[in-house]
Amino acid sequence: MGVKVEKLKVNFKTLEEFKKFKEYGIQELSMLEDLEANMVDNDSESPFYGVYFGDKLVARMSLYQIDAKFDRYFYPPQNYLELWKLEVLPDYQGKGYGKVLVEFAKNFGLPIKTNPRVKSSGFWEKMEFANVDYEMERDRGENPFVWYPEGVKPQQH
Repeated sequence: MGVKVEKLKVNFKTLEEFKKFKEYGIQELSMLEDLEANMVDNDSESPFYGVYFGDKLVARMSLYQIDAKFDRYFYPPQNYLELWKLEVLPDYQGKGYGKVLVEFAKNFGLPIKTNPRVKSSGFWEKMEFANVDYEMERDRGENPFVWYPEGVKPQQH
């Protein structure tokens, strides 16, 4: 499809684009505050990755690497990626953009955990994620899905 995933720069233009996404909240607002407070370099690092269609941001996600010592999802504990805010703008859904973002995340070769929005479980199952049904997680209001790379050995520290 020739779609390229890019690491998004934190700048006013990107943040303006973010306003079009439903999952716009504390994370974006705090980036905006940082920008306004520091007028930081246009290109400060963000955890967001996205796909542009022309010059319009049409899909995005945020990825954090979580250290094994905080791991409550994988046994044995290991470094993993937490995938948040995967979202494709309505007019661009069903065109494979979400899939491209998830495949990009898988290329890091780490297990991935995500908390899918209601009704998106089908998508995650297609992407080979499995529902982790832990009692303790439900108590925390989570419904985590995880993906485990083929033949990944726990990392030795």
